[in-house]
Amino acid sequence: MAIARYPSIVLDCPDPVALAAFYGTMLDWKVEESSADWAQIRADFGQCISFQRVNRFVPPDWPGTDKPQQMHLDVEVDSLDEAETQVLALGATKHAHQPGTTFRVFLDPAGHPFCLCVE
Repeated sequence: MAIARYPSIVLDCPDPVALAAFYGTMLDWKVEESSADWAQIRADFGQCISFQRVNRFVPPDWPGTDKPQQMHLDVEVDSLDEAETQVLALGATKHAHQPGTTFRVFLDPAGHPFCLCVE
């Protein structure tokens, strides 16, 4: 028996509202702003990603380990080329290190790594 329906991922960042807008647009999820210190996005099926303000936020330095990523999001897409164009237009940055061929690594506007993946 499960004790909860969905886990909620919470990302530290310097600007929760801006990062929620970035991921909300990328995933086509509803943005729910609570305050300048907290925002979240929610899918129609209930899954949620939250964003909380950290005043002295230091972004990860992937693939290095001095400031490890600790976690990242993998987002499945139909076309890497089309999805890349779209996330770059939203404010993502393509990482210089690309270790695979079925996924591409990007940094969100706060510097968190995330991957666009195809099967």
